[in-house]
Amino acid sequence: MNQASKPSRADMRPEYDFSSGVRGKHHEAYKAGTNVVFLDADVAKVFTDSAAVNRALRLLLDLAKEQVSVKRSA
Repeated sequence: MNQASKPSRADMRPEYDFSSGVRGKHHEAYKAGTNVVFLDADVAKVFTDSAAVNRALRLLLDLAKEQVSVKRSA
């Protein structure tokens, strides 16, 4: 088995500056589980952050629950 050697600092490009990076910064969030959703450009113009998307989805869920309740009682 041929093992590649680790790249040296000389192999690192100058634009890849990790000097102020924090190791494991997002580890807990990934461990808890995350969902990544890609929005189309027209939708992203309206929903500019995750809070706006979550509000809209919660409203949609509430409306869907109301529809289910109405159909069951009819």
